[in-house]
Amino acid sequence: MSAVKSKQILLASRPEGEPTSANFKLAESEVREPGEGEILLKTRWLSLDPYMRGRMSAAKSYAKPVEVGEVMVGGTVAEVVASKHKDYKPGDIVLSYDGWREYALSKGAGLRKLDPKQAPVQAALGVLGMPGMTAYTGLLTIGQPKPKETVVVAAAAGPVGSMVGQIAKIKGARAVGIAGGKDKCDYIKNELGFDAAIDHRAPDMAAKLKEACPNGIDVYFENVGGAVWDAVFPLLNDFARVPVCGIIAHYNDTALPPGPDRTPMLMGAVLRKRLTLRGFIVWDFAAQEKDFLRDVSQWLREGKIKYREDVVEGLEKAPEALIGMLKGKNFGKLLVQVAS
Repeated sequence: MSAVKSKQILLASRPEGEPTSANFKLAESEVREPGEGEILLKTRWLSLDPYMRGRMSAAKSYAKPVEVGEVMVGGTVAEVVASKHKDYKPGDIVLSYDGWREYALSKGAGLRKLDPKQAPVQAALGVLGMPGMTAYTGLLTIGQPKPKETVVVAAAAGPVGSMVGQIAKIKGARAVGIAGGKDKCDYIKNELGFDAAIDHRAPDMAAKLKEACPNGIDVYFENVGGAVWDAVFPLLNDFARVPVCGIIAHYNDTALPPGPDRTPMLMGAVLRKRLTLRGFIVWDFAAQEKDFLRDVSQWLREGKIKYREDVVEGLEKAPEALIGMLKGKNFGKLLVQVAS
């Protein structure tokens, strides 16, 4: 196979506040044919996730930022179209991490073969992938929900939050979800089986949350921060657990919010209530991946877990879709179908 032309999306500049289309650049490169021990991958699906906003910044974090001029990072499902690697043949479908591009070369490291007969291959980027494992490990390892406890999760209609609530129900807990808008609230309550759904856009959101949690909150899975955290914080019970997965309400902040320093209030509550607040990155719990795949695959077969996908067609639409996701416009796991 000769070299191929590959569209790719680069980080054109670092955003100040909210990202815009000007921070991205659509480019084209030539990808050579694979050499000995290499495979050529054609991207079929690209995952869009909130962590990508952090990678666009030069601020020190748990992972290396994308440099200006580099291809944007991201999880992908790809097809092997040419191979000189003993373990892969053309037609194999793999989970990879090749970012926002149409084609990529790989030496096979870090790839996982997918079986289209077991589940739709793009599920490896959602319910059976990083978002699903984030929910599973964060809730069960840090949150440790017990029967009849109250579990609250923000961004509850998203790929992580929706899983958190459903797993909480499987473990016998009450699940209260916070989401944006009537459609998302109806979805998590009527289709996913949450016990209550609170619209974070409602002016009486804090009062509604308190009403939905008459016995307080035992586990709060933090995805958002901001006004949602302000409403949750007074309701936390003694010994409550707070897995901190994300704070999407603050990802575009360029300065600390104004007002008094509330750190003493927070730390005082941590002390008096003996709270556990623990930040985590999903691969802190990489050793649990087999357990996650076993349990969630079984729950899917049994109909105990449902999921929703929000699909955008075409690589060139990825920047607009990411910008929209950071504003809560997506409904379900956001995916770009790069190729059919």
